[in-house]
Amino acid sequence: MNFLRGVMGGPSAGPQPSGADTIQKLCDRVASSTLLDDRRDAVRALKALSKKYRLEVGIQAMEHLVHVLQTDRSDSEIIGYALDTLYNVISNDLEEEEQEENSPKQGDDLGSQFTEIFIKQPENVTLLLTLVEEFDFHVRWPGVKLLTSLLKQQGPQVQQIILVSPMGVSRLMDLLADSREVIRNDGVLLLQQLTKSNAAIQKIVAFENAFERLLDIVTEEGNSDGGIVVEDCLLLLQNLLKNNNSNQNFFKEGSYIQRMKPWFEVGDDNCGWSAQKVTNLHLMLQLVRVLVSPTNPPGATTSCQKAMFHCGLLQQLCTILMATGVPADILTETINTVSEVIRGCQMNQDYFASVNAPSNPPRPAIVVLLMSMVNERQPFVLRCAVLYCFQCFLYKNHKGQGEIVSTLLPSTIDGSSVSAGQLLCGGLFSTDSLSNWCAAVALAHALQENAALKEQLLRVQLATSIGNPPVSLLQQCTNILSQGSKVQTRVGLLMLLCTWLSNCSIAVTHFLHNPANVPFLTGQIAENLGEEEQLVQGLCALLLGISIYYNDNSLENYRKEKLKQLIEKRIGRENFVEKLGFISKHELYSRAAQKPQPGFSSPEQMMFDHEFTKLVKELEGVISKAIYKSSEEDKKEEEVKKTLEQHDNIVTHYKKVIREQDQELEELKQQISTLKSQNEQLQVTVTQQVSQIQQHKDQYNLLKVQLGKDTQHHNSHGDTLQVNGIQLEEVSKLREELEDWRNRHEQLQGQLKEKDAVIENLKSLQLEMGTEQSSQPSSSGGVEHSTELQKELELLRTQIQLQAAEISKLQTENQKLQAMNTAVDRVSGASGASKSSEKEGRLLQELGELQSQVKALSEEKASLQQQLDSSSSTVAILQDEKSKLQQEVAEAKKEQDDLLVLLADQDQKLSALRSKLKDLGMPVEDEDDIESGDQADEDEDGDEEEQD
Repeated sequence: MNFLRGVMGGPSAGPQPSGADTIQKLCDRVASSTLLDDRRDAVRALKALSKKYRLEVGIQAMEHLVHVLQTDRSDSEIIGYALDTLYNVISNDLEEEEQEENSPKQGDDLGSQFTEIFIKQPENVTLLLTLVEEFDFHVRWPGVKLLTSLLKQQGPQVQQIILVSPMGVSRLMDLLADSREVIRNDGVLLLQQLTKSNAAIQKIVAFENAFERLLDIVTEEGNSDGGIVVEDCLLLLQNLLKNNNSNQNFFKEGSYIQRMKPWFEVGDDNCGWSAQKVTNLHLMLQLVRVLVSPTNPPGATTSCQKAMFHCGLLQQLCTILMATGVPADILTETINTVSEVIRGCQMNQDYFASVNAPSNPPRPAIVVLLMSMVNERQPFVLRCAVLYCFQCFLYKNHKGQGEIVSTLLPSTIDGSSVSAGQLLCGGLFSTDSLSNWCAAVALAHALQENAALKEQLLRVQLATSIGNPPVSLLQQCTNILSQGSKVQTRVGLLMLLCTWLSNCSIAVTHFLHNPANVPFLTGQIAENLGEEEQLVQGLCALLLGISIYYNDNSLENYRKEKLKQLIEKRIGRENFVEKLGFISKHELYSRAAQKPQPGFSSPEQMMFDHEFTKLVKELEGVISKAIYKSSEEDKKEEEVKKTLEQHDNIVTHYKKVIREQDQELEELKQQISTLKSQNEQLQVTVTQQVSQIQQHKDQYNLLKVQLGKDTQHHNSHGDTLQVNGIQLEEVSKLREELEDWRNRHEQLQGQLKEKDAVIENLKSLQLEMGTEQSSQPSSSGGVEHSTELQKELELLRTQIQLQAAEISKLQTENQKLQAMNTAVDRVSGASGASKSSEKEGRLLQELGELQSQVKALSEEKASLQQQLDSSSSTVAILQDEKSKLQQEVAEAKKEQDDLLVLLADQDQKLSALRSKLKDLGMPVEDEDDIESGDQADEDEDGDEEEQD
């Protein structure tokens, strides 16, 4: 015990041993002692020394501690001491009272080195996983902390060991279900480290019901009002979902998006925004953005966007957006989140356009946000977020683009309220260069890939000053450009003009109509300016190149050839191409091309827009080639363009026809499936009725046999005797009526044969018309004639169905009359007998009762037989309709095959023309791009139909 007193700090005589000596003696005691109490005391002493003598304990005691974990599993106390000691040695998170200046770096190195030593034997990690399964708090908690520290030091290596260990990840998932909060919370931290940058482990954790458990913890802790545990759970959710498409789809399919809505119910007062609440809500918004990030696959993003709209999450975010008292960083992140939730989703974009701010009078949310964007007193990050939101609202949203541009047109300007167009024009011509740039980029997005709006914007007129005539928006942009304003302003205006003029010959003509524009551009390009002006020179070269490439030669003085000659004389072709290359070589261009969201740290760095970088990439090469082309090559190029346009129109027409026929085929298939289901139901009904009729027949035959036995012994006499209620005097009348019905039946059979002949003639005529249509291109006249024939056939079918029903009715009546005739004959054979005695009277009374029962059964049988015949006729009609529909489907497929043959011919011609264009050096749009464009149009149409 004297030895332990020396270790624990008690009084002792003689010289004090050094720390290394003490640790060596303790290690020897752990290794050699046979008593568990002695080993436990030695390990406890090592734990006490491990913080101060971390290096010595790690070097000398690690092997002995691992041996204790292997051999002394039955004693939880010594296992807990050993795990704590290992944690103190490996972990870098411990705070020591006395630290040397270089100790943090040494601590990091020590932790990594000791971790490498520990995991060199993979069975050590497997042993640790086994210990974590123990329920004892003194074993489980230090085991969780030690495993977390190992993952922090050597994450990938430890992850691989756990991944290959049987049920390794599943064992750790049980920590989330532990009733002791400290273990559960540290288990969340452990899973954070385990899931970092490892998609395989992320998938296993997700499919171990991690989403359900984590969302339950967040709810129990109070959502955004919770503590740091909520923050840890949100970080773990981000690890599981970020850049993991499989887990994102699992999260959406599991309806977990709906459980995110309560996170953003922050209340109306919005007071009491603690630092932890701000952090939690910030992470929650980032988690929403992970699901709808533009870098995700488009299909997955769209499905998440729609789910967020249907569950009310987007509406909740817009409520925060328009609320008062929200912290600036939360408001900024909310704007960015709403931006990506609505980006490219027509349904969400339409909803956002309908959101109004709670002001008096109410203003659209877009207008309120644009006010912040063009206000130079607002924070820079907030203005960037608003610009990103406006860009996402207009992305693939032709309807929204039209609404924004319409607020600028003279016929729709409302002087009583501020519109989005007025705010953009105000920002475009303000004194703040950042407002100029943001407004120019926003207006360029309103024109993106929309040639019709580019032409509409040419009508916009601006009032410059009192007494002066108004000038066009295009002219005002070029005027400001020529005045030599700030670089950021000129870059924004040049990007707007390049977007406006690209793929719009009318806008190019308007631009060239101003005689000062071309000399200004050539002068800017030809000068040798500083590095800051090189960017402006490159954009001026791009604008002049667009004016050449999209020039329709409608202005004699500014035809393509003359503009090329002007470049050759004043600038030089090589110099022009070199200046054009300044754009793509700029550092800010590369940064803007990485992602759609503006990610600049200061206003001075905002020079390029993401969508504009795509335009530069598309046009830089074709403009460089166009500068070197001769006039003859230009003529050939125009001819090929016209031919391609004609063929594209033909292909578009045939595609439209094929789409319509596909739609008709789908409708016919649906009709056939409906008829099949109806037919099956009727077949079941008929089977049931046949079974019931058979039962009644059996009962009737049994009664008939009994009646026959009685009538053999007791025959009744007299002319007034009744059987089944039929008088002998009525027999002749019934036979006459029966003969009359038979005659009518024969007449109707003859009429039916005549109708059949008419139908056969019409069918032959329809086949001839189908042959003519398959040999000739489809036209509107042929379609109308075929429609009239189909209407006539439908009318004949209706008449035939009515006549068939009438014939069926006559057949039923005929069967009744035949039964009555049989009964009459039986009555006639039974007449002529002598008087009966009292016994015969009693038998006749019984016979009468039996006959009344037979009559009732006969009536029921007749009714059931009539229902059976009606069902059979309905089935026959449906089968006839089914065969006719199948015939129409076959004819439609045949016509579609003919159209596909024509399309194949057109594709061969298009391929030949594209090869000619490539030989001429012209840019050619690939077929895949055309198809993807068509598919995108179909998707937009489908979204609009779904919204309607």
